[in-house]
Amino acid sequence: MDGLGRVFNVIAVADGVLVPLRDATAVSFVCYLGAGDTFTVQEAEDAAGTGAADLDVVDHYYTSDGVGGAWAEQTQTADAAVTISGAAGLDCAVFTVHAEELSDGFTHVKCTSTSTGTVVAILHDLAVQRTPQNLAALV
Repeated sequence: MDGLGRVFNVIAVADGVLVPLRDATAVSFVCYLGAGDTFTVQEAEDAAGTGAADLDVVDHYYTSDGVGGAWAEQTQTADAAVTISGAAGLDCAVFTVHAEELSDGFTHVKCTSTSTGTVVAILHDLAVQRTPQNLAALV
């Protein structure tokens, strides 16, 4: 069985897209911009964005050059924002939000670039494994 549907589901263009965590226990956001950027995480009660609010849970993330270089762990006080400087080795950031970190009644999470950065959402630890063609639409 392929990884898609068994281990993960993905939204390739996820900048500002509300990602449902109903069928996965976590989502990892892969954020990239060679010139540096700030990426902000918010939670919402539904796909319409009801009650959207910053989600201050990111206390660590990993940075790399975005083209296969080694990863380095970065730590910060729990916050909704992750900033990459664009300096050598700091073009890409990856961080994870777990479903249990959402406030009661909240089911969706999004990551938004403040510039022109790209965001990929990888939902993992799927509740039910399915063949790719049987995965429910995420948005």
